[in-house]
Amino acid sequence: MPLSPLDIHNKEFSRAFRGYQEDEVNEFLEQIMKDYEKVIKERTEMEERMKSTDERMGHFTNLETTLQKSIFVAQEASEEVRRNAQKEADLIVQEAEKNADRIVNESLAKARRIATEIEELKKQSKIFRNRFKMLVEAQLDLIETEDWNTLLEYDLDTENIDQIEKKEAGSAAKE
Repeated sequence: MPLSPLDIHNKEFSRAFRGYQEDEVNEFLEQIMKDYEKVIKERTEMEERMKSTDERMGHFTNLETTLQKSIFVAQEASEEVRRNAQKEADLIVQEAEKNADRIVNESLAKARRIATEIEELKKQSKIFRNRFKMLVEAQLDLIETEDWNTLLEYDLDTENIDQIEKKEAGSAAKE
């Protein structure tokens, strides 16, 4: 049994650790559902048109039978009408099939393009993550260098600085 738009809408996928993003899948399913509804609607319209054409063909066939009892010239005219109706019906069917194929192909192409874009975004996010990780690791390596320990262990002799300040203060007062 073919899928209905409701089947597509109600489809639930199981969750996995590194599965697809639910919003993107839902958006994609929503688009497929809309496109599928459109195809079903167009098919129904085409079937109605075919039914109408078939009814017209039936009418022409009945007209042909009635006219056969008349004269030979009328019979030829009705045959021509029936052939034209058949050609028109065939053209309508061919056009409907062509349109349905086009719609399906466009939907498939769009699905492929979206899948390709998703893969590209995944690649870009992996690259960004690796670059960011390398940056953070480089910064951590800078923090963990021995220069920080040397700086913290450096001891100033504050007594010598105090004596120098007093001497300078005394010589400034003399002037």
